[in-house]
Amino acid sequence: MPTKFFTNKLENTLLNKIEGVFKHRNIHFFDALVGYFYASGYFKIRKYIEKTAEIRIIAGIAIDSQIHKAHEQGLIFAENYEQSQEDFFNDMKKNIQQASYDREVEEGMFQLINDLGSKKIIIRVHPKKNIHAKMYVFREKEKHAHGYGIVITGSSNLTAAGLETNFELNVELRDNEDIDDGVKIFEELWLESVQINETYINRLKDETYLNDSFTPYAIYMKFLIEFFGNSIDFDSNSITDLPKGFKRLNYQADAVSEGYKKMIKHNG
Repeated sequence: MPTKFFTNKLENTLLNKIEGVFKHRNIHFFDALVGYFYASGYFKIRKYIEKTAEIRIIAGIAIDSQIHKAHEQGLIFAENYEQSQEDFFNDMKKNIQQASYDREVEEGMFQLINDLGSKKIIIRVHPKKNIHAKMYVFREKEKHAHGYGIVITGSSNLTAAGLETNFELNVELRDNEDIDDGVKIFEELWLESVQINETYINRLKDETYLNDSFTPYAIYMKFLIEFFGNSIDFDSNSITDLPKGFKRLNYQADAVSEGYKKMIKHNG
């Protein structure tokens, strides 16, 4: 009897499972409940879910910082819908900025933003629960008695590593009762969660390298600032209190400035 468990070993990855589901079934609904949602994971599965009519994702957020902040202020933690969206945006922005760059990655990032804007995909975050669970629910349009879908649950997040390279432990369930239970859990969390506002979606493009409106001059200035840091603001001509007999030499002033920066960086 074949096992229902799989571990991302060899070809038995979650990514291959998802590819197989969409290849051999007419999936109308795709729901994902994950602790972490990365753009890198989404564009890996995007070509398989492209014909799916409804795609919904509930992404977990790290609310520990919100809870800690409330306790420091002597307050009872309460859900903050605006802060939940801001936290998700900051995680996504960081994910985009730190992704290994190539054309495929960039096109995938743009595709995600376009899909969010067109409502091809709807993402919500839960403002109160620190979600760590992972569940993927695939359903056909009409329910029938012969297995109308699949539920995969386990340890894999919707990330490139979770789909392929990490050692993960997942289980695949095909009974209608399991599918019904998975949908019920998802719907309860969906009603409690908050949808990502379109403002945050637009900011993903405006505040990351995906922004294509920068001029060559602005890019060059950004390069100088990133490379030289605070020393770019240092003006050696501002030195006026040299001892008698000393000359103001720019290269020496720059060397002193650089040495001082290293002392600060390494605690002397």
